[in-house]
Amino acid sequence: MTRIRDDLGEIQARVANALTAASRDGEKVIVLAVSKQQSADAIEAARQAGQRHFGENYVQDALAKMDRLTGLDIEWHFIGRIQSNKTRPIAERFGWVHTVDRARIALRLNEHRPASLPPLRVFIQVNQAGESQKAGIDPTGVETLARLIHAQPRLKLAGLMTLPPAADPPDGNAVYFHRLRELLERLRARGIEMDSLSMGMSADFETAIACGSTCVRIGTAIFGSRRDNPG
Repeated sequence: MTRIRDDLGEIQARVANALTAASRDGEKVIVLAVSKQQSADAIEAARQAGQRHFGENYVQDALAKMDRLTGLDIEWHFIGRIQSNKTRPIAERFGWVHTVDRARIALRLNEHRPASLPPLRVFIQVNQAGESQKAGIDPTGVETLARLIHAQPRLKLAGLMTLPPAADPPDGNAVYFHRLRELLERLRARGIEMDSLSMGMSADFETAIACGSTCVRIGTAIFGSRRDNPG
């Protein structure tokens, strides 16, 4: 697992360099280690190397890992497509959700969030390119959904998230990252409080940081392929 420690160190250095290049010295970016289909041992190794935020796509797999890794002070993020019948365990066990894209899901998450826990921090997933194979709300519907989320006592709107179309080279996604930042700024100007942008992955996170990302989702650049870390 030494490679995980080394890879995390490299990612942190690249994030710091990207912030400096974007004249964002002193700002922080959450590195979210995407641990879907990775073993609990790999997650534990990353936690021991200082990584605290982990993202999971599949509820049942995540719950098993959470149970095994109890006590490691991990911030768990749900980053997969949300099914209505999975909102209870997501609301009860995760601290962050990046993929809220409709009112029904927001209302169910609020309903199931235990009052003993802090409000669940949620991102609205925005489908900027109208890709039918991807989840996410059309940009024109974001303001209405954001206001609904703000009205829920057990939810806290963190910001916006996007999965842009695959681009080659990676900086081809810059247009989508810029648009998401502009959307967030427009909504803030209309009185909707949020301050975070979840955008950028292993191939394009430096571009995303240049465009204002505050949370980058890194999987293979930390863990390697699933084959490297079976679980």
